[in-house]
Amino acid sequence: MANVGVLGAGSWGTALSVLLHDNGHEVTIWSIDQKEVEMLNTKREHEAKLPGVKLAKEVVITNELNHAINGKDFLVLAVPSIFTRSTARKMSPFVAEGQMIVDVAKGIEEATLMTLSEQIHQEIPQADVAVLSGPSHAEEVGRKLPTTCVIGAKTKKTAEYLQSMFNSRVFRVYTSPDILGIELGGALKNVIALAAGIADGLGYGDNTKAALITRGIAEIARLGMKMGGKLETFTGLTGIGDLIVTCASVHSRNRKAGYLMGQGKSMQEAMDEVNMVVEGVYSAKAAASLAKKYDVPMPIVEEINRILFKGKDPKKAVDDLMLRESKIENSSLLWEKE
Repeated sequence: MANVGVLGAGSWGTALSVLLHDNGHEVTIWSIDQKEVEMLNTKREHEAKLPGVKLAKEVVITNELNHAINGKDFLVLAVPSIFTRSTARKMSPFVAEGQMIVDVAKGIEEATLMTLSEQIHQEIPQADVAVLSGPSHAEEVGRKLPTTCVIGAKTKKTAEYLQSMFNSRVFRVYTSPDILGIELGGALKNVIALAAGIADGLGYGDNTKAALITRGIAEIARLGMKMGGKLETFTGLTGIGDLIVTCASVHSRNRKAGYLMGQGKSMQEAMDEVNMVVEGVYSAKAAASLAKKYDVPMPIVEEINRILFKGKDPKKAVDDLMLRESKIENSSLLWEKE
């Protein structure tokens, strides 16, 4: 049994707290919002973000950061990606040398183009930073539906320890050394999911969705491999697996935001209606900047940026994607004789 601190009391932090408690661990949840702490302590349920999922009475909920960190065997950082750096900075004075931090958010920092684990390492250099990612909506993990994820860590020892902490009959965890590939897959798939939602909102069908998923993973893998990620990661759970679930699921906020934009709402109107952080909006500019930096063509990402930030009509964006210059599907596949 381990003593675990979960930083962030949103849907994902709550769902993972339930999982870890069910696995026999002592769990302390931290939230920066005192009203949220009081609500969770009183109702033992996040009615707004994860209705129907109950927290056991043994789970401690606090707004005292040191209480959630000191003496814990490992920490789960579950705040939205836009708050990762600021939260890590607050955590740093309390984190012990070598203390494990598992980041479970997905995103890229627009200003620096750093992944979340890189931001955490910069703010908390003494920590042993790992990541947990994969096709895993909080709503289903909270309901204890079978789910598979991947732990990425710098050492096999850390990865296998954390694997044993999270593994259960409803939550199977694999390990990987490719932290960069895992994080890029998790962040960039949110941008593609916006495109999938827009296509749904426009009334397009399964053919369109399949095209966006397959061409989307091609864009993600091209960039990811150029940056040092591994192809096997992008064809696995944290690549194509996470992309499929985010593009297709009714639980996906990125798909929902895209759907609303496809129906004619502005980016801000869509985000307000979703009423949760839409990570793809914050990762879109970073994705476009990385594509430019590494000289990698990412036409879907480019069109999403034009829709989000330049007011381009979504239907025109689809037309422009369809009417791009004809080309071979994969440049590594050539005819033996021309």
